[in-house]
Amino acid sequence: MAVNFKLYLITDRKQVKMPLPAAVRLALEGGVRAIQLREKDLPIRELLALSQELRTITKEFGARLFINDRVDVAVAVNADGVHLGHESMPVEAVRKIVGKDMLIGVSTHNLAEAKAAEAGGADFITIGPIFDTPSKAKLGVPVGLSILKELKYELNIPFYALGGVKSGNMAQVFNAGATGVSMISAIMAEEDIKKASSKLIAAIAYIDKIICEYCAPR
Repeated sequence: MAVNFKLYLITDRKQVKMPLPAAVRLALEGGVRAIQLREKDLPIRELLALSQELRTITKEFGARLFINDRVDVAVAVNADGVHLGHESMPVEAVRKIVGKDMLIGVSTHNLAEAKAAEAGGADFITIGPIFDTPSKAKLGVPVGLSILKELKYELNIPFYALGGVKSGNMAQVFNAGATGVSMISAIMAEEDIKKASSKLIAAIAYIDKIICEYCAPR
């Protein structure tokens, strides 16, 4: 299964002004094609029900659904993948459970963690926080664009810039070598989720086109 998306949307039901499934549907209508369900505080039965609902919606749009941390839920709803954090099961163990047909993403914060994730069998990673952002403040000082330039040459799997990425700084992220961007508030906190998603997707397509035409291949 190929990792072929440029925008990786992470959910946060506390930022939206409507039920999360409705917000996700609007994002998909705006062109988003990869969703990570990340609602860690939900009881397992509620998480499973929400995952099943989002699986139905994402299938309708031909979009990918990833479940944060809970491998059992990902398998139960036939998700496209699971996304692991630093307290999750090791990538190697998860691969034994899900096999080759499910994608595995891993959250990383430095070069060593990124390379370890790749060595363990991850299909892609998120890296960050790239910029200053309240949601990632507990992770410390932003790692900046320099880490993306390193990963461009050190990593052989896709990597997504996370943390404070907005429409105004996306070009910097892609120019530094990132495969794509991962966002929460830039979509989830917007009044018009569909419009925000559509604008971001269009901007990414334009940036990618410019890079392909005028810059050296990433």
